Amino acid sequence: MIMNRLTECVIKLALTALLVLVALLSQGCMDHAVGNDEAEKAAEKEAAIPVEAASVVSGDVAAYYSGTATLEADDQAMVVSQITGVVLDTLVEEGDFVEAGQVLARVETDRYRLEVEKAEAALKRLETDYQRKKELFDKELVSADDFERVSAELQAQKAAYDLARLDLAYTSIRAPISGYVSERTVRTGNLVKLHDPVLRITSYDPLLAVLHVPEREMSVLRKGLEVSMTLDAWPGETFTGEIIRISPVVDPGTGTFRVTAEVRDHGEKLKPGLFGRAEVLYDLHENVPVIPRNAVITEDERNHVFVIGEDGSASRRSVQLGYERAGLIEVRDGVVAGETVVTAGKGSLSDGARVEVITVGEQPGA
Repeated sequence: MIMNRLTECVIKLALTALLVLVALLSQGCMDHAVGNDEAEKAAEKEAAIPVEAASVVSGDVAAYYSGTATLEADDQAMVVSQITGVVLDTLVEEGDFVEAGQVLARVETDRYRLEVEKAEAALKRLETDYQRKKELFDKELVSADDFERVSAELQAQKAAYDLARLDLAYTSIRAPISGYVSERTVRTGNLVKLHDPVLRITSYDPLLAVLHVPEREMSVLRKGLEVSMTLDAWPGETFTGEIIRISPVVDPGTGTFRVTAEVRDHGEKLKPGLFGRAEVLYDLHENVPVIPRNAVITEDERNHVFVIGEDGSASRRSVQLGYERAGLIEVRDGVVAGETVVTAGKGSLSDGARVEVITVGEQPGA
């Protein structure tokens, strides 16, 4: 009897121990399975490559020619003396604005006034002689040759009188054009001779911006295109003009051709000789896919981008590029607006690689 009870106790203890062992083993298996899942997820997460990206957006991209330009005066004149004499007075200084016809300086007049009086007296004498000879000729009392001689002398004296008056008028040196006095070469009391330079007058509005453009741009530039110009002399300001002339000849020494733009309404800020940078907008593509330039990979003269799919993988695509401006570039084929391209971290990617996007942004200015 006692033995039977002992046997039952042993059996119960063994069953209890077995149940405890089974429970422990089951818990261990569950913990191991959970651990494996977490490890797989962690490994999966670790395999995703961090990248920066940008959205493909629709925008306008313009094509420009950029180059340097020098400002030149559209109209300037070196004023010269048309007589010989002593300068009595100079009425303008460098920097003064003058109107066409305005008196700039005066030369002594006494000699030229006397020449006018002398020519006038001779003219009156010949006019009287001519009238007398004409009356005699009408009465056939003088020969035709004698009358023609007097007539010729009268015409010559009229010309001499006109020349004397013209020289007297030239004692007042006048501006041939409106503009600014940019140079003065004489002073009061100086002796000037015929054709000696006296002053230079320069017209500042309009000015001409002269560009020497590489021959490869000849097919895209044309008259009427707008030109924007910036200068160190006026930081932060942009002046506009328009192409008015294009030389049909390419300089064989430099491989460039001359393009001239007219710059107006600059408020007298610009001056001939200033040097600046000019831009000519010659084409515009509107509402086209645009991406940052740093999204493009160029290998063997072919361009590619990595496009991020909805599953988080990056696929490599060939793209055809168009115009570029301010860090943005047009994509003519290969992506569409709304897609996302990798901009940083491209070097470690392969086609189909999983990525983790750190930053997504839209390029400014698109």
